[in-house]
Amino acid sequence: MLNIEQLLEMLPADVRHKEILACHNERQSWVNQQKKGFLRYRNPYLALSEYSASHTDFGSGTVTIGTADEVSGEEQQHIRDQLKQFMPWRKGPFSIFGIDVDAEWRSERKWQRLEEKLPDLKGKVIADIGCNNGYYMFRMAHLQPAFVLGLEPSVQHYYCFNSLKNMAGTDNLAIDLLGVEHLNLFPGSFDAVFLMGIIYHRPSPIDTLRDILTSLKPGGSLLLESQAIPGDEPYALFPEKTYAKVPGTYFVPTGSCIYNWMQKAGFVDIELLCSHPMSSEEQRQTDWMEFESYSDFIDPANRNLTIEGYPAPWRVFLKGMKKV
Repeated sequence: MLNIEQLLEMLPADVRHKEILACHNERQSWVNQQKKGFLRYRNPYLALSEYSASHTDFGSGTVTIGTADEVSGEEQQHIRDQLKQFMPWRKGPFSIFGIDVDAEWRSERKWQRLEEKLPDLKGKVIADIGCNNGYYMFRMAHLQPAFVLGLEPSVQHYYCFNSLKNMAGTDNLAIDLLGVEHLNLFPGSFDAVFLMGIIYHRPSPIDTLRDILTSLKPGGSLLLESQAIPGDEPYALFPEKTYAKVPGTYFVPTGSCIYNWMQKAGFVDIELLCSHPMSSEEQRQTDWMEFESYSDFIDPANRNLTIEGYPAPWRVFLKGMKKV
């Protein structure tokens, strides 16, 4: 699915080519196992590979792949049935051959907050760390990058993205089953790195930011979005077990705390672009995400607190540069 050689040709000579290929091949052997957990997502991917969209639109809030008049009613139902196999859909919205996929997150709102501050992505090589189903990668595709690599270790998201990519015919987007911990294999490789909703899941956030800095070309940009707690002081919450019912949450920082993390990691020209409280208008249960969502994570008696009694979440957006 990923033409790894295509990407490696675009990267600097000192990139660890052999190790990248070894990791890629090892992960491909793993994901291609004939086991139920893999076939659960591989089979709908194979079924959707029959379809190729004539019309795409990545420039508006809803990522559009195909229109309803490109398929029959029976084919549309078949596509819907296969797309349902990738539930829960966390990022979106998408419109796929006339099927509206209303994801848990109104991700177009996040993109709108970043749009005016994006660097020029035309002809650039980009990494999207923890890319999920690739919603943001498709939005980047509208800006004509040379290549966008999504790093995503989840089998579900891997096959979901590849299903969408194949139907859309976007040759300059690709995903690999790697994580942020593999960035040290890519020194000086990317013009921009996107880290959306990831940093608070990292036990050592400054080390993660340093790895990202190393992977950027001189003058390259980091676009970072994170869950946060309100406040102007450079503090971070360290929850006992879960934060808003989410395990694996290490630090929930303020925006100024992330600013300081980025500064200590070596970024320059850092900007705190946006900070706002979360709400169930932006993250909610839908027909495509039937599990608990934002309203279930908040104390019903006090909407300013999580169910655990911590400050309710905000979201913050920052941008930083690697020194030229």
